[in-house]
Amino acid sequence: MSKKVVTFGELMLRLAPEGYYRFVQAETFGATYGGGEANVAVSLANYGLDAKFVTKLPKHEIGQAAVNSLRRYGVDTTYITRGGDRVGIYYLEKGASQRPSKVIYDRANSAMCLATKEDFNWDEIFEGAEWFHFTGITPALGDNVAEICLEACRAAKERNITISCDLNYRNKLWSKEKAGEVMGKLCEYVDVCIANEEDAADVFGIKAADTDVTTGTVNHEGYKDVAKQLVERFNFSKVAITLRGSISANDNKWAAMLYNKEDFFFSKNYLMHIVDRVGGGDSFGGGLIYACMNNFDPQQTIEFAVAASCLKHSVEGDFNQVSVDEVMKLSGGDGSGRVQR
Repeated sequence: MSKKVVTFGELMLRLAPEGYYRFVQAETFGATYGGGEANVAVSLANYGLDAKFVTKLPKHEIGQAAVNSLRRYGVDTTYITRGGDRVGIYYLEKGASQRPSKVIYDRANSAMCLATKEDFNWDEIFEGAEWFHFTGITPALGDNVAEICLEACRAAKERNITISCDLNYRNKLWSKEKAGEVMGKLCEYVDVCIANEEDAADVFGIKAADTDVTTGTVNHEGYKDVAKQLVERFNFSKVAITLRGSISANDNKWAAMLYNKEDFFFSKNYLMHIVDRVGGGDSFGGGLIYACMNNFDPQQTIEFAVAASCLKHSVEGDFNQVSVDEVMKLSGGDGSGRVQR
């Protein structure tokens, strides 16, 4: 029987100009779907796990199209509550060279933003589950959603379900002060914390020494200190930090570190030419969860998670559409990109 994972968050409609057109140039927008925890669920379903995504979506056809976008990958949508009027929207303008990507949110008063505790029966949702995942984006949607997250974490903890959280700070959704206050309460329940080079600083004021994300300078010792401070504060069993060195919008260096309270494990460093970087962090989270649930050793775990995410940067859309075999091949050292015949 496959292992069961539950993820909880908002699924949004993504509207993006074709190719590298700017918003002001675009006459058409491509429509796809995505969102932090939904992206993780798709990754895990593609890896063969029983992935259940929980959210609230309207009953109308756009809400159904959002549900269908997950069902095509085998994600369990049984506990998606239907109601409300709006599917949250985000607009994406892809960056190129030295011009960064841009995201504009249109998600106020979406079905998920207006969700209530009564919309979710965690006793039923967590039946048979081994892992629960959410991100810092979800509690940022409103105090009501933060309370639902807290209720979910308590329910998961009562059942000894492993809880992971990607800090995922979004300054367009809430202030650093509010994020620190809310995430501080939620992280008391979290076992596995995922962060990037800025999240720990933005949410908890924990900074890596001698690191500048704008110049692409990454200092390993600084991140070791960040991971240690996070564990000291919240007693996480594991902390995973992605290390992105941005050369330009198209070319990034990509690696990560895993700390398991005993030792630090650094992955290989990849030089990526990016097709679509949205969902890159979520694909890392999906890879990490899969590796942990399959008892990979710490080095294998961080290598699998980074390789999974590296491959996602080559895939259009939010969802990481790769297999375990493809990830294993890259994590094992074959990054040639040669044709597979």
